[in-house]
Amino acid sequence: MARSTARKRALNTLYEADEKGQEILPLLDERLAFPGAQTPLPAYAQDIIRGVASHRRTIDRAINEHSTGWDVKRMHVLDRNIARIAAWEIVYNDEVPAKVAIDEALGLAKIYSDGEAPNFLHGLLSAIERDAESIRTEEQEWQEYRASLAAQAEEADAGETSESPDSPQTPKNSAE
Repeated sequence: MARSTARKRALNTLYEADEKGQEILPLLDERLAFPGAQTPLPAYAQDIIRGVASHRRTIDRAINEHSTGWDVKRMHVLDRNIARIAAWEIVYNDEVPAKVAIDEALGLAKIYSDGEAPNFLHGLLSAIERDAESIRTEEQEWQEYRASLAAQAEEADAGETSESPDSPQTPKNSAE
């Protein structure tokens, strides 16, 4: 199945999750288990959905930072999810050239959105393309920072349990 079709199918799932206020990955699992009348989701659609879900905070932050006058939460649901798909492809999928991701997003916008959406998305996604490396680096640094905090907390917890003043202690010599 063509990647264009996979993008449309991914858009349908992301749109549904967004509209319902549902978590993305449980909805994906549901669609995979019970495809209903539709054909099963193509592998690339699944990759997109999982990629958007796992990087959504960073993607939404990048959209907010590069959008002129529109917060991601104020965008139309379709436009927001078209932007998320393209941003994921631009920043995280090295198999898809950024220009292709942008063109595909504009094609989806021309089909599903109003007349202003393609121009808006073109400007937004071009800005994200220019900063793709810094977006990726910033997320990696944030993940490393969170991992170091988790490791520190784990060390602190381990230290507390071994020397906790609240833990029962047995006397060294009960005859004393």
